[in-house]
Amino acid sequence: MPQEHYFSSSPAAPESLRTITVRLAGRELAVVTAPAVFSPGHLDGGTAVLLDEVPDPPATGHVLDLGSGWGPIALSLAFRAPETTVWAVDVNDRALDLVRRNAARHGLTNVNAVPAEGVPDDIEFATIWSNPPIRVGKAVLHELMTTWLPRLARGGTAWLVVQKNLGADSLQRWLAEEFADGFEVSRAATSKGFRVLRVDRR
Repeated sequence: MPQEHYFSSSPAAPESLRTITVRLAGRELAVVTAPAVFSPGHLDGGTAVLLDEVPDPPATGHVLDLGSGWGPIALSLAFRAPETTVWAVDVNDRALDLVRRNAARHGLTNVNAVPAEGVPDDIEFATIWSNPPIRVGKAVLHELMTTWLPRLARGGTAWLVVQKNLGADSLQRWLAEEFADGFEVSRAATSKGFRVLRVDRR
């Protein structure tokens, strides 16, 4: 199955739900996944690096998982900061359904899994965590960044994990140029072939 299928809003592949066990937020969790979503068989290596490297999210406010897949980042945010409102955004309807199933399975009532247009326009985010879909190409990736990073609240931080050989350093340079006014872009960590990029809104 081509990897691009997980970028489809309505995947054609059969749903074929399966349960896997992953470790998130210090606990072993059984979660439901399916074909035609990102990394359906395991916790993706980049996502694992992101979750290992980022500090705890703010205790309150709105937080964003951009490109949620089946929900490892959203679930981690919800467990680590139960008083926040977690927004899990993806183009893939199946992925959003899996996030809802997994949040409900673990009693996480603070997770909203919605397409981009489902996030109210007036919401600002205390933090954004993302393993962005690099393979969609630069134009779409840059549009994602210019759409969502300006919605960081002042003093908020975005954390992005990108594989080194898929353009992490060029993305960091582009972010620094594109967001030179009012933002600070830095490399927070390098681990297992991935960079964790940090974007602070001043």
